[in-house]
Amino acid sequence: MSKKVLVLGEVREGSLRNVSFEAIAAGKTIADGGEVVGVLIGDSVENVSAEMIQYGADRVITVEHPHLKQYTSDGFSQAFMACVDAEQPEAIVFGHTALGKDLSPKIASKLQSGLISDVTKIEGEGEDAVFIRPIYSGKAFEKVKVKEGVLFITIRPNNIAPLEKDESRTGEVSSQAVDITNLRTVIKEVVRKASEGVDLSEAKVIIAGGRGVKSEEGFKPLQELATLLGGAVGASRGACDADYCDYSLQIGQTGKVVTPDLYIACGISGAIQHLAGMSNSKIIVAINKDPEANIFKVADYGIVGDLFEVVPMLIEEFKTILVNA
Repeated sequence: MSKKVLVLGEVREGSLRNVSFEAIAAGKTIADGGEVVGVLIGDSVENVSAEMIQYGADRVITVEHPHLKQYTSDGFSQAFMACVDAEQPEAIVFGHTALGKDLSPKIASKLQSGLISDVTKIEGEGEDAVFIRPIYSGKAFEKVKVKEGVLFITIRPNNIAPLEKDESRTGEVSSQAVDITNLRTVIKEVVRKASEGVDLSEAKVIIAGGRGVKSEEGFKPLQELATLLGGAVGASRGACDADYCDYSLQIGQTGKVVTPDLYIACGISGAIQHLAGMSNSKIIVAINKDPEANIFKVADYGIVGDLFEVVPMLIEEFKTILVNA
Protein backbone atom coordinates (compact mmCIF):
# COMPACT_ATOMS: atom_id res chain seq x y z
CA MET A 1 0.00 0.00 0.00
CA SER A 2 1.36 3.41 -0.94
CA LYS A 3 2.16 5.92 1.79
CA LYS A 4 2.40 9.67 2.24
CA VAL A 5 5.87 10.42 3.61
CA LEU A 6 7.03 13.68 5.23
CA VAL A 7 10.76 14.35 4.78
CA LEU A 8 12.48 17.07 6.80
CA GLY A 9 14.97 19.09 4.77
CA GLU A 10 17.86 20.57 6.73
CA VAL A 11 19.07 24.02 5.75
CA ARG A 12 22.47 25.25 6.84
CA GLU A 13 23.67 28.74 5.94
CA GLY A 14 21.12 29.02 3.15
CA SER A 15 21.84 25.65 1.52
CA LEU A 16 20.28 22.21 1.84
CA ARG A 17 22.46 19.58 3.47
CA ASN A 18 23.13 16.52 1.34
CA VAL A 19 21.40 14.27 3.87
CA SER A 20 18.13 15.97 2.87
CA PHE A 21 18.40 14.44 -0.60
CA GLU A 22 19.28 11.05 0.87
CA ALA A 23 16.19 11.30 3.09
CA ILE A 24 14.04 11.98 0.01
CA ALA A 25 15.43 8.82 -1.62
CA ALA A 26 14.57 6.85 1.54
CA GLY A 27 11.12 8.44 1.51
CA LYS A 28 10.58 7.30 -2.09
CA THR A 29 11.39 3.72 -1.09
CA ILE A 30 8.96 3.85 1.81
CA ALA A 31 6.21 5.62 -0.16
CA ASP A 32 6.12 2.81 -2.74
CA GLY A 33 4.38 4.97 -5.32
CA GLY A 34 2.81 7.30 -2.77
CA GLU A 35 3.57 10.96 -2.15
CA VAL A 36 6.83 12.32 -0.73
CA VAL A 37 6.35 15.75 0.82
CA GLY A 38 9.37 17.84 1.77
CA VAL A 39 9.21 20.07 4.84
CA LEU A 40 11.45 23.11 5.20
CA ILE A 41 11.53 25.00 8.50
CA GLY A 42 13.27 28.30 9.14
CA ASP A 43 13.12 32.06 8.78
CA SER A 44 13.70 32.14 5.00
CA VAL A 45 13.74 28.73 3.34
CA GLU A 46 11.46 28.97 0.31
CA ASN A 47 14.43 29.68 -1.99
CA VAL A 48 15.72 26.09 -1.61
CA SER A 49 12.35 24.38 -2.02
CA ALA A 50 12.80 23.79 -5.77
CA GLU A 51 15.95 21.77 -5.08
CA MET A 52 14.03 19.29 -2.92
CA ILE A 53 11.61 18.75 -5.81
CA GLN A 54 14.48 18.32 -8.26
CA TYR A 55 15.82 15.51 -6.04
CA GLY A 56 12.51 13.67 -5.94
CA ALA A 57 10.04 15.35 -3.57
CA ASP A 58 6.55 15.59 -5.07
CA ARG A 59 5.79 18.86 -3.31
CA VAL A 60 7.22 21.00 -0.53
CA ILE A 61 5.77 22.73 2.52
CA THR A 62 7.62 25.71 3.99
CA VAL A 63 7.17 26.87 7.57
CA GLU A 64 8.67 30.31 8.15
CA HIS A 65 8.65 32.37 11.31
CA PRO A 66 11.10 34.81 12.96
CA HIS A 67 11.42 32.42 15.94
CA LEU A 68 12.64 29.70 13.56
CA LYS A 69 15.75 31.58 12.40
CA GLN A 70 17.86 29.41 14.71
CA TYR A 71 17.08 25.83 15.64
CA THR A 72 15.38 25.12 18.96
CA SER A 73 13.59 21.86 19.69
CA ASP A 74 10.54 23.78 20.97
CA GLY A 75 10.20 25.95 17.87
CA PHE A 76 10.94 23.27 15.28
CA SER A 77 8.72 20.69 16.95
CA GLN A 78 5.77 23.11 16.89
CA ALA A 79 6.45 23.87 13.22
CA PHE A 80 6.79 20.23 12.19
CA MET A 81 3.77 19.09 14.17
CA ALA A 82 1.69 21.72 12.34
CA CYS A 83 2.66 19.95 9.09
CA VAL A 84 1.90 16.53 10.58
CA ASP A 85 -1.54 17.68 11.72
CA ALA A 86 -2.27 19.13 8.28
CA GLU A 87 -0.91 16.21 6.21
CA GLN A 88 -1.55 13.14 8.41
CA PRO A 89 1.42 11.18 6.97
CA GLU A 90 1.91 7.43 7.28
CA ALA A 91 5.70 7.85 7.50
CA ILE A 92 8.36 10.43 8.46
CA VAL A 93 12.05 10.59 7.53
CA PHE A 94 14.75 12.74 9.18
CA GLY A 95 18.50 12.76 8.77
CA HIS A 96 20.42 11.23 11.70
CA THR A 97 22.23 14.51 12.31
CA ALA A 98 22.64 16.64 15.43
CA LEU A 99 19.31 18.30 14.59
CA GLY A 100 17.58 15.04 13.68
CA LYS A 101 18.81 13.23 16.78
CA ASP A 102 17.51 16.04 18.99
CA LEU A 103 14.18 16.64 17.26
CA SER A 104 13.03 13.14 16.28
CA PRO A 105 12.45 11.76 19.82
CA LYS A 106 10.38 14.82 20.66
CA ILE A 107 8.19 14.37 17.56
CA ALA A 108 7.90 10.61 18.15
CA SER A 109 6.77 11.26 21.71
CA LYS A 110 4.09 13.70 20.54
CA LEU A 111 2.88 11.15 17.98
CA GLN A 112 3.17 8.28 20.48
CA SER A 113 5.00 6.35 17.78
CA GLY A 114 8.14 4.26 17.67
CA LEU A 115 11.38 5.58 16.21
CA ILE A 116 13.95 3.64 14.18
CA SER A 117 17.09 5.72 14.47
CA ASP A 118 20.39 5.62 12.57
CA VAL A 119 19.15 3.54 9.63
CA THR A 120 21.98 2.63 7.23
CA LYS A 121 20.09 0.49 4.71
CA ILE A 122 16.53 -0.23 3.59
CA GLU A 123 15.59 -3.63 2.17
CA GLY A 124 12.33 -3.92 0.25
CA GLU A 125 9.75 -1.21 -0.37
CA GLY A 126 6.51 0.07 1.10
CA GLU A 127 4.84 -2.38 3.48
CA ASP A 128 7.68 -4.86 2.98
CA ALA A 129 10.44 -2.40 3.91
CA VAL A 130 12.95 -3.66 6.47
CA PHE A 131 15.24 -1.13 8.16
CA ILE A 132 18.81 -2.04 9.08
CA ARG A 133 20.66 -0.18 11.81
CA PRO A 134 23.92 -0.78 13.72
CA ILE A 135 23.85 -1.70 17.42
CA TYR A 136 26.54 -2.28 20.08
CA SER A 137 28.78 0.42 18.58
CA GLY A 138 28.63 -1.15 15.13
CA LYS A 139 29.54 -4.68 16.24
CA ALA A 140 26.17 -6.02 15.11
CA PHE A 141 23.18 -4.98 13.01
CA GLU A 142 19.48 -5.37 13.64
CA LYS A 143 16.63 -5.55 11.16
CA VAL A 144 13.42 -3.74 12.10
CA LYS A 145 10.00 -3.80 10.48
CA VAL A 146 7.08 -1.58 11.49
CA LYS A 147 3.69 -3.32 11.54
CA GLU A 148 1.41 -0.52 12.75
CA GLY A 149 1.34 3.18 13.53
CA VAL A 150 3.37 5.98 11.97
CA LEU A 151 6.65 4.75 10.51
CA PHE A 152 9.38 7.13 11.73
CA ILE A 153 13.06 6.75 10.83
CA THR A 154 16.29 8.74 10.87
CA ILE A 155 18.94 7.86 8.29
CA ARG A 156 22.70 7.99 8.74
CA PRO A 157 24.36 10.40 6.27
CA ASN A 158 26.34 8.90 3.36
CA ASN A 159 24.57 5.54 3.42
CA ILE A 160 21.49 5.89 1.20
CA ALA A 161 22.27 7.24 -2.27
CA PRO A 162 20.20 10.28 -3.32
CA LEU A 163 18.20 10.15 -6.53
CA GLU A 164 19.68 11.81 -9.59
CA LYS A 165 18.89 15.51 -9.74
CA ASP A 166 16.35 16.43 -12.40
CA GLU A 167 16.13 20.17 -12.91
CA SER A 168 13.05 19.76 -15.11
CA ARG A 169 10.94 18.37 -12.22
CA THR A 170 8.28 20.69 -10.87
CA GLY A 171 5.94 20.50 -7.93
CA GLU A 172 3.75 22.58 -5.68
CA VAL A 173 5.35 24.71 -2.97
CA SER A 174 2.98 25.82 -0.23
CA SER A 175 3.38 27.53 3.12
CA GLN A 176 2.11 26.34 6.49
CA ALA A 177 1.10 29.03 8.98
CA VAL A 178 2.20 28.42 12.55
CA ASP A 179 2.24 30.44 15.75
CA ILE A 180 5.42 29.66 17.69
CA THR A 181 4.65 30.12 21.39
CA ASN A 182 6.00 29.29 24.84
CA LEU A 183 9.62 28.98 23.76
CA ARG A 184 11.75 27.86 26.68
CA THR A 185 15.00 28.42 24.77
CA VAL A 186 16.14 31.51 22.87
CA ILE A 187 19.33 31.46 20.78
CA LYS A 188 21.05 34.83 21.10
CA GLU A 189 24.37 34.02 19.46
CA VAL A 190 25.94 31.13 17.55
CA VAL A 191 29.71 30.70 17.94
CA ARG A 192 31.14 28.34 15.34
CA LYS A 193 34.28 26.48 16.34
CA ALA A 194 34.16 23.91 13.57
CA SER A 195 36.64 24.42 10.76
CA GLU A 196 35.41 25.79 7.47
CA GLY A 197 35.05 23.54 4.46
CA VAL A 198 33.38 20.17 3.97
CA ASP A 199 30.96 19.04 6.67
CA LEU A 200 32.66 16.16 8.52
CA SER A 201 29.48 14.09 8.87
CA GLU A 202 28.77 14.29 5.11
CA ALA A 203 32.35 14.19 3.76
CA LYS A 204 33.12 11.58 1.11
CA VAL A 205 36.81 11.65 2.08
CA ILE A 206 38.13 12.02 5.64
CA ILE A 207 41.76 12.33 6.72
CA ALA A 208 41.88 11.63 10.46
CA GLY A 209 44.72 12.17 12.89
CA GLY A 210 45.46 10.59 16.25
CA ARG A 211 48.04 11.04 19.00
CA GLY A 212 50.69 10.10 16.45
CA VAL A 213 50.21 13.52 14.84
CA LYS A 214 52.00 14.83 17.96
CA SER A 215 50.92 18.49 17.80
CA GLU A 216 48.55 21.04 16.34
CA GLU A 217 51.21 21.73 13.72
CA GLY A 218 51.13 18.04 12.80
CA PHE A 219 47.58 18.39 11.51
CA LYS A 220 48.62 20.79 8.73
CA PRO A 221 49.76 18.06 6.27
CA LEU A 222 46.48 16.23 6.95
CA GLN A 223 44.54 19.41 6.17
CA GLU A 224 46.52 19.84 2.95
CA LEU A 225 45.73 16.27 1.87
CA ALA A 226 42.07 16.68 2.78
CA THR A 227 41.79 19.92 0.80
CA LEU A 228 43.49 18.29 -2.18
CA LEU A 229 40.97 15.42 -2.16
CA GLY A 230 37.94 17.62 -1.44
CA GLY A 231 37.52 16.04 1.97
CA ALA A 232 37.50 16.92 5.66
CA VAL A 233 39.84 16.48 8.60
CA GLY A 234 38.81 14.38 11.60
CA ALA A 235 40.51 13.26 14.78
CA SER A 236 40.56 10.60 17.47
CA ARG A 237 39.62 11.48 21.02
CA GLY A 238 43.27 11.15 22.01
CA ALA A 239 44.24 13.95 19.62
CA CYS A 240 41.41 16.14 20.92
CA ASP A 241 42.29 15.45 24.57
CA ALA A 242 45.89 16.44 23.82
CA ASP A 243 44.64 19.80 22.43
CA TYR A 244 45.99 19.09 18.95
CA CYS A 245 42.60 20.07 17.52
CA ASP A 246 39.07 21.05 18.49
CA TYR A 247 36.55 18.50 19.79
CA SER A 248 34.29 19.37 16.86
CA LEU A 249 36.57 17.10 14.78
CA GLN A 250 36.27 14.10 17.09
CA ILE A 251 35.20 10.83 15.50
CA GLY A 252 34.16 7.88 17.65
CA GLN A 253 31.68 6.56 20.15
CA THR A 254 31.54 9.90 21.98
CA GLY A 255 32.08 11.99 18.83
CA LYS A 256 30.73 11.89 15.29
CA VAL A 257 29.86 8.69 13.47
CA VAL A 258 31.01 8.88 9.85
CA THR A 259 30.76 6.65 6.78
CA PRO A 260 32.86 8.25 4.02
CA ASP A 261 33.90 6.57 0.78
CA LEU A 262 37.54 6.90 1.88
CA TYR A 263 38.89 7.13 5.44
CA ILE A 264 42.62 7.63 5.93
CA ALA A 265 43.68 7.13 9.57
CA CYS A 266 47.03 8.76 10.35
CA GLY A 267 48.75 7.90 13.63
CA ILE A 268 45.58 6.38 15.09
CA SER A 269 46.04 3.21 17.14
CA GLY A 270 42.46 2.02 16.70
CA ALA A 271 40.82 2.05 20.12
CA ILE A 272 37.40 0.39 20.08
CA GLN A 273 35.73 3.74 20.85
CA HIS A 274 37.24 5.26 17.70
CA LEU A 275 36.40 2.26 15.55
CA ALA A 276 32.75 2.63 16.60
CA GLY A 277 32.67 5.95 14.75
CA MET A 278 34.35 5.00 11.46
CA SER A 279 34.49 1.23 10.95
CA ASN A 280 31.63 1.30 8.41
CA SER A 281 33.61 3.54 6.04
CA LYS A 282 33.67 2.06 2.55
CA ILE A 283 37.48 2.03 2.20
CA ILE A 284 39.83 2.42 5.18
CA VAL A 285 43.52 3.20 4.82
CA ALA A 286 45.68 3.08 7.96
CA ILE A 287 49.08 4.74 8.38
CA ASN A 288 50.92 3.79 11.56
CA LYS A 289 54.48 3.02 12.66
CA ASP A 290 53.30 0.12 14.82
CA PRO A 291 52.57 -2.95 12.66
CA GLU A 292 50.52 -4.40 15.56
CA ALA A 293 48.22 -1.37 15.84
CA ASN A 294 44.57 -2.34 16.18
CA ILE A 295 43.57 -0.02 13.32
CA PHE A 296 45.08 -2.47 10.83
CA LYS A 297 42.46 -5.07 11.78
CA VAL A 298 39.69 -2.98 10.17
CA ALA A 299 41.79 -1.39 7.41
CA ASP A 300 41.40 -2.38 3.76
CA TYR A 301 44.91 -1.07 3.11
CA GLY A 302 47.70 -0.58 5.64
CA ILE A 303 50.91 1.42 5.44
CA VAL A 304 53.49 0.73 8.15
CA GLY A 305 55.54 3.89 8.34
CA ASP A 306 55.96 7.41 9.72
CA LEU A 307 52.93 9.51 8.79
CA PHE A 308 55.19 12.57 8.44
CA GLU A 309 56.96 10.77 5.61
CA VAL A 310 53.97 8.96 4.11
CA VAL A 311 51.44 11.82 4.02
CA PRO A 312 53.73 14.23 2.07
CA MET A 313 54.38 11.40 -0.42
CA LEU A 314 50.63 10.91 -0.82
CA ILE A 315 50.15 14.65 -1.33
CA GLU A 316 52.75 14.76 -4.11
CA GLU A 317 51.36 11.62 -5.76
CA PHE A 318 47.79 12.92 -5.74
CA LYS A 319 48.93 16.27 -7.10
CA THR A 320 50.56 14.46 -10.01
CA ILE A 321 47.44 12.39 -10.65
CA LEU A 322 45.16 15.43 -10.52
CA VAL A 323 47.38 17.47 -12.82
CA ASN A 324 47.40 14.67 -15.40
CA ALA A 325 43.69 13.89 -15.06
